[in-house]
Amino acid sequence: MAPKRPDGAGAFPKPVEHPVPKPPSTEALYAALDLGTNSCRMLIAQPKGSQFHVVDSFSKSVQLGQGLEQTGKLSRASMARTINAMRVCRQKLQRHKVERMRLVATEACRRARNAEHFIASVKRETGLTLEIIEPEEEARLAVISCAPLVSTKSDQLLVVDIGGGSTELVWIDLTKVPPRERPRAIMRLHSGFRQDPGPFAAAKVVDWISVPLGVATLRDQFADVEDDSARFALMSWFFEENLEKFAPSTSEQEREGFQIVGTSGTVTTVAASHLGLRRYDRTKVDGLRMTSDQIDTVIQGYLKLGEAGRRADPRIGKDRQALIMSGAAILQTLMRLWPTDRLSVADRGLREGLLYQQMSADGVLEDAPY
Repeated sequence: MAPKRPDGAGAFPKPVEHPVPKPPSTEALYAALDLGTNSCRMLIAQPKGSQFHVVDSFSKSVQLGQGLEQTGKLSRASMARTINAMRVCRQKLQRHKVERMRLVATEACRRARNAEHFIASVKRETGLTLEIIEPEEEARLAVISCAPLVSTKSDQLLVVDIGGGSTELVWIDLTKVPPRERPRAIMRLHSGFRQDPGPFAAAKVVDWISVPLGVATLRDQFADVEDDSARFALMSWFFEENLEKFAPSTSEQEREGFQIVGTSGTVTTVAASHLGLRRYDRTKVDGLRMTSDQIDTVIQGYLKLGEAGRRADPRIGKDRQALIMSGAAILQTLMRLWPTDRLSVADRGLREGLLYQQMSADGVLEDAPY
């Protein structure tokens, strides 16, 4: 039996929508939320040329990881504080009508046995969907956020992201990349640390590590040590022990052409203290270069102040006072171990990396090196 010819089969076919989705307008807003062990931070931004313009932001210390070291779980109080903060984030997202976003959680949720329960509670209470990202992606996003600060003279690069629950370090070889292309080569690492460079000269990731010690978790390891200087020395020693298989021998590395870029609240706080800022100014801090001697001077000043003095210092702030010395121990250890005496300060990190990643995937950044 011949198949029945459908009605209208001889007519011209109706045009169908092209399967390739229309790229979003450069007027569209994007959001990135970073829920760490200590803080909940969000940026809402709009693409602008090859960068982006921040429209709104949010930052609050929620101490999600408080007590995690002892119990292995997120406490009810810390989850409640965090959910309240995320309600504020939801209001901002709704007010700006943001549709493109990535909301990520890091070390505290990676380690907590009740993380899935917490993620479900966030969804139920706020309507927001959190995703827990792996350490490699966290490190990768921190790296690409710092690309604009990479010097064209840098042959070797160490990017350091000191978080609340972990510290990510990525060591990158740029010797095979033409000097003018080095910041672009760093941006291309958004797709992975092991990649086919294609037509581009590739940055080579020599090694990377995620140390499960950040400003909160390292502090908690030595919370029972009362003497301020002794606690600082023990934190520095303990962090160095955890870097035994990662840090290079200074005798094997050339100091010339080696750059460290540090991104974290610790690094920016040390920079603000060095500059003597009474009120924090990102334009003066982001991109600042500090010597090891300048960093040591600031840290020694913190030790002389003691806990009460640091709490009263407006450059540190009450929220960060409890965490600044553990962060300083990490920073000073890295500057001692790696073959350079200069640090580039980055007031940027995971949120900026998330924004670059989303915008580059949508093709809304001009002259994007992807």
